[in-house]
Amino acid sequence: MAARAGCRARRRPRRPRADGTRVGHPGAGVPGCGLTRYLGVDLAWGPRARTGLAALDEQGRLVASGAVRSDDEIAAFVAEHVPGEVVAALDAPLVVRNPTGRRRCEALVTAEFGRFHAGAYPANRSNPLFDPPRAQTLAERFGWATDPGVVPGAGTSVAIEVYPHPATVLLFGLATVLPYKARRGRDLASRRPAFGALLDHLERVCDEPLRLSASPRWAELRAVVARAARASELERVEDEIDAVLCAYLAWLWGVRDPRMRVLGDGVEGYIVVPGTVVGASGLGGVG
Repeated sequence: MAARAGCRARRRPRRPRADGTRVGHPGAGVPGCGLTRYLGVDLAWGPRARTGLAALDEQGRLVASGAVRSDDEIAAFVAEHVPGEVVAALDAPLVVRNPTGRRRCEALVTAEFGRFHAGAYPANRSNPLFDPPRAQTLAERFGWATDPGVVPGAGTSVAIEVYPHPATVLLFGLATVLPYKARRGRDLASRRPAFGALLDHLERVCDEPLRLSASPRWAELRAVVARAARASELERVEDEIDAVLCAYLAWLWGVRDPRMRVLGDGVEGYIVVPGTVVGASGLGGVG
């Protein structure tokens, strides 16, 4: 597909280093280049649990979101809402080579974001859910390149692994993760305002380009959260909301936002985060 006027030619960037050095994206700050669409996937590790999906058009506007379960349902959503070139950001282990223990990228995330309660769960091949990872299987099915050194566009679609908790800390300037997910000691009375805060932050930070404030579906999600009388009502929209955040991260990656940083590498596994925390340290917990 022909690139739009004013878009810089795409060149292969330097490969990201395993120490988490920021990727040198060519064309940084040039939004809407080409005809690429963007997909956020809050992927369940297995096909029985709910997977959240969110699609953005070429300008980064939210055009569809929802939740499904099976790989075929994911494929139907992709075919309908993000045909052609796509940048997909998946909240799920994508590249997993290690037979046991944790990936180096998970150690790097936990070292930097653990004190915000945004540490990473370990993934390894001894867990049947990651042998192979579902995200890898989907990337192969759709023909998405998973090496973070591959530039999207010109007929190339890519998938990257992201993690919403560190992303919210960086994008929203949080002192700790928002306690909206189900955990011991969290009840509806505490989780509902945390969900509301998450929606507020997303609208404040991501409304350009997502246009959340103009989205009928976004208004429905807000209404579900505001009137939730049971935890199950929050859980029915949680994955979809997380997928919207993932879609925004896909957009940032696709337009070569200079904040996007690779922790790890494409061989042993990596997680992309939107920035860095100066002086972060420790090996704190998972949010």
